[in-house]
Amino acid sequence: MPLWFWPTALLVVSFALGVVAVLGGVGGGVLYVPIVGCFMPFHLDFVRCAGLLVALAGSVAAGPGLLRRGLADLRLAMPMALVASVSSIAGALIGLRLSTRTVETAMGLTILAIAAVMALAGKSDYPDVARSDRLSRAIGITGAYVEESTGSVIVWRIRRSPLGLVLFAIIGLMAGMFGVGAGWANVPVLNLVLGTPLKLAVATSKFMIAVTDSTAAWVYINSGTSLPLVIIPSIAGIMLGSVLGVRLLAVVRPRRVRLIVLVLLATAGTRALLKGLNIWR
Repeated sequence: MPLWFWPTALLVVSFALGVVAVLGGVGGGVLYVPIVGCFMPFHLDFVRCAGLLVALAGSVAAGPGLLRRGLADLRLAMPMALVASVSSIAGALIGLRLSTRTVETAMGLTILAIAAVMALAGKSDYPDVARSDRLSRAIGITGAYVEESTGSVIVWRIRRSPLGLVLFAIIGLMAGMFGVGAGWANVPVLNLVLGTPLKLAVATSKFMIAVTDSTAAWVYINSGTSLPLVIIPSIAGIMLGSVLGVRLLAVVRPRRVRLIVLVLLATAGTRALLKGLNIWR
């Protein structure tokens, strides 16, 4: 292939992932890593580093718009994101020392498990949280947003916030290990465990990725796995796609967002697992 082919292909693929990543609440890296690692001639270490930076760039591009629209909440995001950010450093250090096949197999199993939990959880568009827990009341984690698809005001609160902090520490560890961002696990925890509405969980997850992935990305960069040929077109595409994704998120119904989340998780999880087991290289 000519020299310009792979950067151009990365730009196009990353743009498409930027759009769907916002709608699914994932960082883009969860799809970027298995797709680019499979179909393009780059070592997985370079792809994992780029995957974290792709997820980070998409979050930075989408975050301001999500906050302005009230779809992402800062009080909800920051405590969880800070815990995940610290643990992601340890995850990145571990991931760089594991074999490629081990990382791919573990990543695939984890993502498929999360997709299965969401698929079997029933309706979770607007979880019924009768009363906030003590910790969330103390730090004021509650709010409301306008559901533009119906015109109604959705008031929300959270439950089980101590459990949520523990789970986000685990999420950060795995995000740094796999190099795929953290959105693939943020949404189920925010929605099913903490009880936030699905659209709020998706938008807040997208914002949180900027905090979580920035620390893990530095570990990969310091290890010498950053390749500008991969990173630059990927980041440009993901940022442009994320801007379009923010516009679409406001008018998409929550049920459709949930379906997008499930499809993204199942696709990426299956691909990573098959590659890790050496079934589909």
